[in-house]
Order: sequence, then structure tokens, then C-alpha cells
Amino acid sequence: MPTARKRARAYDYAKTRTAVLAQLGNVREAVRGLGPERLALPTRLGEWTVRELVAHIGMAVTAVHRALDEPAPPRQDVTVVEWPFATAANSSAIAGFTRRLAEQHPDLDTYLADVDRSLRELLEEHPGSRLLATSAGALPLADYLVTRTVELVVHTDDLNAAVPGLDVPYDRQALAAATRLLADALAVKAPGGSTEVRIPPYAVVQCGEGPRHTRGTPPNVVETDPLTWIRLATGRLLWKDAIEAAKASASGERADLAALLPLMS
Repeated sequence: MPTARKRARAYDYAKTRTAVLAQLGNVREAVRGLGPERLALPTRLGEWTVRELVAHIGMAVTAVHRALDEPAPPRQDVTVVEWPFATAANSSAIAGFTRRLAEQHPDLDTYLADVDRSLRELLEEHPGSRLLATSAGALPLADYLVTRTVELVVHTDDLNAAVPGLDVPYDRQALAAATRLLADALAVKAPGGSTEVRIPPYAVVQCGEGPRHTRGTPPNVVETDPLTWIRLATGRLLWKDAIEAAKASASGERADLAALLPLMS
């Protein structure tokens, strides 16, 4: 796992909490209108159907519930920016859990309503400082909720890709938090300052070995939009395809990010 910067970006707990609930609400509203045929559609996530994808979205949120059921760790031992690098280790277990959830909850609207209600109750009960044992290590609840914005935004995008015309909206604050966390993860994976990565309007980071740029126009610049960045960072889109489709621009001899992506898989 890459070593995080000493100073991790701070996130506003109240805004993150609102963003998670808002994006979950967006998914709930969209799923309410899906009939059996569209729930059976394939997704870009291997063998998962839309039904299983929706079940997984609920599971990603109730990871908060499961973590709060466990005793609080004695101390924080990672920062939130390290979380993206710990996700791949649990992929097989997550797939099995997701399929069981989809079978156990045929009424997805009721399932997501229960997830929403119970999450609201837990967030009222526990402060953001409460430590959780997560797949990455011990994190405060406030930081772990930032990781839930990544899960919700990424899988909302998967849902939109799978169901033509669905167009589930993205909560602005959820999209911002997800973009910033994954941009910071890039800076951790490739420390340095030779390349500036711009993801307006939410994030700018420097990465890559070489001299850190401080004035004027940087010699190596990458620029893309938030959703394209999230797709690149999570393996939904290849670097070469993003460049060829003009979804991302890269200037300078050190501006090729192909070897660094994806950050999550």
C-alpha cells in the first residue's frame, strides 16, 4: 500500500453525511421505477445484473453499519487516502455477499429504504470521530463516509451505463468528495511534483518524480472532468481511450498517466 502524505485533506463531516444520504436517495428514486426486465440487464461488472448492482450499492452503504457493530479500534492507523489501495483484496468475498443480498431482497425499493432509515439513525447516534475498523485500517467515521461517496458515485455511473436513459443524477458534494479522494490517492501513489493533474472544479494535485512546479504554466499538465477521472481511477475507462476520445488532455513528456491507472480495481 502506498504511503500517505503526512497531511491528509480535511473533509466536512456534515457535508459528507448530507452527500451520502443525497446520493443514496438519488439511487432509490431511480430504482423505484425499474421493472424486472431492466433489473435483469447486464452491467459492466462481470456477471452482475442491474439487480445485483443495486444490492451492492446497498451493501456498500451498510458497510458503515457493520463497522459500527464492531468495537472501536484503540487508535487511527491510516488516513482516508490509503483506502482506495485496499479495495481489491476483498473483491471475491464482496461478489458472493452481493449475490446473496440480491436473492434475499427481491423488493429493492424496500431494501434501500431500510438502508437509508438505519443509516440516518446511526449517524445521529455516533459522532464523526468514532473510530471504525475498515478494510484499509482504523479510520474515523467522518473519513469512512468519504469512501462511501466514492462507492455511491462509481456505482451510480455503473447503473447509468447499464440502463439506457436512466440518468441517475450525481449529488454535487458526493461527486466532489469522490473526485478529491481519488486525486489525492494518485498523488500518494506517485509522489512528486512534475505533473499537475487538474479536475475542475473540484481538484488539482501534483504527482510524479521530478521538480515541483510553483510558478507560471506547468510543463506537464493533465486535465479532465470529474466523471472521466473517476472512471479512469477505477478502471472503467482506459487512459488511451480517454485521450483518443478527447475526454482527457495531456501535455508534456511526463503527462502520461497510463502506468499509474487504475488506482482501484
